Amino acid sequence: MFFPVSGVEINPLIPPLVAFIVSSITASAGVSGAFLLLPFQVSVLHYTSPSVSPTNLIYNIVAIPGGLYRFIKEGRMAWPLTWVVSIGTLPGVFLGSWVRIEYLPDPRSFKLFMGGVLLYLGIKIITEFTGGSKKQKAQNKALEQKFKERVAKIKAESNQKIAAGLPADAVVKTKSFSMTKIEYEFWGETYSFSTVTIFTLALAVGLIGGIYGIGGGAIIAPFCVSILGLPVYTVAGAALAGTFLTSIAGVIFYSILAMTAVGASANVAPDWALGALFGVGGLLGTYCGAYIQKYLKENIVKVIMAALILFLALQYIVQFFL
Repeated sequence: MFFPVSGVEINPLIPPLVAFIVSSITASAGVSGAFLLLPFQVSVLHYTSPSVSPTNLIYNIVAIPGGLYRFIKEGRMAWPLTWVVSIGTLPGVFLGSWVRIEYLPDPRSFKLFMGGVLLYLGIKIITEFTGGSKKQKAQNKALEQKFKERVAKIKAESNQKIAAGLPADAVVKTKSFSMTKIEYEFWGETYSFSTVTIFTLALAVGLIGGIYGIGGGAIIAPFCVSILGLPVYTVAGAALAGTFLTSIAGVIFYSILAMTAVGASANVAPDWALGALFGVGGLLGTYCGAYIQKYLKENIVKVIMAALILFLALQYIVQFFL
């Protein structure tokens, strides 16, 4: 099947299959998988024009609702975190879209940029996985022990097998939400953090997300888990929601820009057909990823993601210098 906008020719079953595999793994960590699909489009499909970024955002729009539905249904949405992330990333997305067109139109430079972003993500995930500091290690160990104790108790009382230790009452409950502080409860534990910190981070992430075409969730999620010490179970839904809203904004911006002389010459019009095809696979994948999150050991997902991200990062950085 030939896609005239992107110039890609491929079996129509491959994009949704690839998207399903990627998103079913990444959605459990609050990432749509767009950051892995972009390298696939650039390297495998040879889709290197600036329009690959908005096409990737179309994937997010179609794919993410599957995961969001599951997280909302199971009560694992930290809504205050979601709104601050969304509001903060929106301005950055518009600015990032402009930077992509003005300063990163060359595929070679774009690959170096992708390598840098992926390297950052990989290191961030590894830092979180290993604990990063003695304090973080102690917090992770205590949380893991608490999970094990509750699982053992529930198994003893109900004779049920719970692989990941998340019972039905493990839901997010907002305790306070102000301009300075956000506080919520999850499974008997209270978590609080600065609203300003999240907003500032979201603004920076929006800039990167607008350039890279990933919506920003792939950076927000590891930051919230690593730096703020929030449980990945409560961050995943918020990260996906923020990515969804900013992806819509990004696609609108690129579509409007494509109607201008600058946009037309830079070839920024998204390939709706190809993006939607990836999105169909992602829709099923994010739903499955969100559903199986509570049955997966957190560290397994992190190790797989870190290995993939670092491999791709090194590959693109090396390609730039060859």
